[in-house]
Amino acid sequence: METELIAGKPLTEWENQYPLIEDLMVLKEVFWNNPKYRSFQEAAENISLTEKDVIYAEARLLRFAPYLAKVFPETKKTNGIIESPLVGISKFHNTAESIFRTKIEGTFMLKCDNELPISGSIKARGGIYEVLKHAENLALEHKMLRFEDDYSILANEDFKNFYSQYSIAVGSTGNLGLSIGIISAKLGFKVTVHMSADAKQWKKDLLRSKGVVVVEYNSDYSKAVEEGRKQSDSDPNSYFVDDENSTALFLGYAVAALRLKKQLEEMNILVDPEHPLFVYLPCGVGGGPGGVAFGLKLLFKDSVHCFFAEPTHSPCMLLGLMTELHDQISVQDVGIDNITAADGLAVGRPSGFVGKTLEKLLSAVYTVEDSMLYMLLNMLADSENRYVEPSAAAGLYGPIQLSMEPAGQDYIKKHGLKERMADAVHISWATGGNMVPREMMKEYQEIGKSQLADFLKV
Repeated sequence: METELIAGKPLTEWENQYPLIEDLMVLKEVFWNNPKYRSFQEAAENISLTEKDVIYAEARLLRFAPYLAKVFPETKKTNGIIESPLVGISKFHNTAESIFRTKIEGTFMLKCDNELPISGSIKARGGIYEVLKHAENLALEHKMLRFEDDYSILANEDFKNFYSQYSIAVGSTGNLGLSIGIISAKLGFKVTVHMSADAKQWKKDLLRSKGVVVVEYNSDYSKAVEEGRKQSDSDPNSYFVDDENSTALFLGYAVAALRLKKQLEEMNILVDPEHPLFVYLPCGVGGGPGGVAFGLKLLFKDSVHCFFAEPTHSPCMLLGLMTELHDQISVQDVGIDNITAADGLAVGRPSGFVGKTLEKLLSAVYTVEDSMLYMLLNMLADSENRYVEPSAAAGLYGPIQLSMEPAGQDYIKKHGLKERMADAVHISWATGGNMVPREMMKEYQEIGKSQLADFLKV
């Protein structure tokens, strides 16, 4: 029987070159420091996107704010700005130190994208932004809109009739599909969401209730994207939102950094070389966390340290970055099943665009077991009365791992951060959760309680 080759080499050769692959294959939690990490100045040399691009994206969202405030009442209080709170979680911090028997230096905070209006997850940033950009381009092209107009006119029937001639499609594990489906249907587009096998039933039901066509697949995320792209390409009036390669999505996510900077300033929280910022971002294909990390590096440069969190069953970005194969390798290639409770992170093949953009900007990637996600989710609910889905709990593990893992301590030492950790701020990015049905959230918590009891027995 012939050995299957990965980029021209058998798996054993890759394992010899990167021994950590063996730990990934047995689903062991790992903490991988990125050897290609460089200063911002050096890392940004070969990246074509700039701060100006992010500022343009922010300006577009501001143009659409009157429309959003009009059609989504939940955004009225923020005048149509889609934003989430940044909160301290000192009780969770204390609980984590007690349970894991470790000292986590610095201040622990939560960026509550689980509370984002419209679609309840980080995808309300990039997903909604890309659809708005497409809608604006169409309306400008057909002389129905001018930049100086009050964009609330897009709620009028003539615009809905206009957009109904066009289609939008996307492949998704769930949350991106929700954001694309909800905003596209509201504008009047015909919209199809291609859902992978791990997408939760309630997400499909919610989309269908909004008039969205949901196509289900028995395979994973990559297949849903591939089929969605193929069907969309056959229709000249269809626009495909490409989570793997879209710069529009990426820039929509990057706007979060501008907003976060303002929130930190309002809270009198300094970010500079003496007051480092550590940000922990759950990662699926990479678009959301990649865009946020890119925006943060543009603004805070070497004072911010960005970490991606992936499930042990879906460590696609880690595998792509470590081997430098990016989207030319999948977790299935090394025998990992890509089946995880963290449905939003159940991606087997990473975005090559994001991996290549961030390969010198990303500090590290760590992996988390599903049982730990439930445990962290429940610890957050009990200590802070804040509710996230399993995917979003991955970010909570970062400060714990940074303090406990030898590789985390190596990172701190290597970058001369040891004396500065007491003044550090840790932000775990809570990527989704507030649209999870209450009964399901209770189930998640029960699983988490049980996992915690088992953990404490060991």
